[in-house]
Amino acid sequence: MIQDLVQAAASGDYDALGRLEKVAAADPEALAGYLHQMLDLGLLWPPSLYRAAADDVVHRVIDQIDSGQQPAHLNHLLLILAHTRDPLAAAALRRWQQTPPPGMEQLHVGPLKYAEQGGSTLLPDGTRRELCAPIAFQLAMTPAPQAADGPACPWCDSPLWTIIDLTTDEPRAAEVLAHTGWQGRLRITTCFLCACYTTLYSKDTPDGDSTWAPHNAPPSYLQRSTEDPPPLMATIGERRATPYQASAWDRGGSTLGGHPQWIQDAEHADCATCGQPMDYIGLVGGADLDDLGEGAYYLQLHAPCGLAAVCYQQS
Repeated sequence: MIQDLVQAAASGDYDALGRLEKVAAADPEALAGYLHQMLDLGLLWPPSLYRAAADDVVHRVIDQIDSGQQPAHLNHLLLILAHTRDPLAAAALRRWQQTPPPGMEQLHVGPLKYAEQGGSTLLPDGTRRELCAPIAFQLAMTPAPQAADGPACPWCDSPLWTIIDLTTDEPRAAEVLAHTGWQGRLRITTCFLCACYTTLYSKDTPDGDSTWAPHNAPPSYLQRSTEDPPPLMATIGERRATPYQASAWDRGGSTLGGHPQWIQDAEHADCATCGQPMDYIGLVGGADLDDLGEGAYYLQLHAPCGLAAVCYQQS
């Protein structure tokens, strides 16, 4: 079956490609024996297909980048290396940060920045920081009516939305938040409407307080209408079989922890206080908010600075 999907996806069958992506999320090793063939066929997207790449595949991708023979595919090849999370890939990204490969001048970010696409940061000194949890749980949307006298968005006057409310006293939340260093209650509030236009930060404390952060700045294209948030809040559900099964498209795809499914490029927000990439903690999909919902809200946190962020992507 996988052989047929690979051939079909390489021929432009979008449905086959989507099925391969679901295989890569549910069982990355199931594709390991097909990765050389996928390279031969030019099937380079999405890079998540290559999560289980062994050293021989990683070496081959590195050699292709070093040779400069496929400048049009450089971005996709770098993304593949980021998703392999292989030490050889990390070493190559660090090397290219100092001595860029052919074609790198045409891209918008440096090689080390690509590591974030795979869920980590790489520093030139050899250290790696994980941005994602190794465990994931489904997020169920539960009724949570907005208080009539609650805080409002300073930009559009819409009631602020408590998108999630967790505590590390709950073992599942503690597992997911362990990589962030957060301890205590984490309640993240945002504007359901304005988050669609720019990343919104909230100042959060371990007692569950969440307030609009002073770092927020409205973009020039902001639409200042008013809209009530959905009377729903994300709560922890069943454990996912792998950390890769979040879905930004499908009903039931909202997920706490694990790795996000980005609709566009990876968007790990930089902490507005210290500039460090923030940790990813969850995804709330529009399909779980209403029948016509689209896009996804991505939840991020930088515990040392007590800052959370919500960014939104749609097709």
